[in-house]
Amino acid sequence: IIVKMASPNGGDDFESSLLSFEKLDRASPDLWPEQLPGVAEFAASCKTPICNSPPKWMSDLESEDIEMLKELGSLTTANLMEKVKGLQNLAYQLGLEESREMTRGKFLNILEKPKK
Repeated sequence: IIVKMASPNGGDDFESSLLSFEKLDRASPDLWPEQLPGVAEFAASCKTPICNSPPKWMSDLESEDIEMLKELGSLTTANLMEKVKGLQNLAYQLGLEESREMTRGKFLNILEKPKK
């Protein structure tokens, strides 16, 4: 390609000097690499029609479970953290209660294996 410097006085010369006759082949992956790897494959996989059926994991949920998910999804971050802390405290309390009951069962010989 030959590039000529345009003179500010010649209008046609200036415009013709800006023209480029180079042919760009966009089919070559080496010249035009994919900007985000995997996007073309993802786009091709998304061309299948989207069905309106719920995901498989959601089909096993009952209406109470779905309501709980909606409730948890509407909580703010602080409220969600408070809810998680409450569940952790509840799990700890249940663990303590189970430990007491197991100790009680041990003293009462409830869990003893029968002799043959």
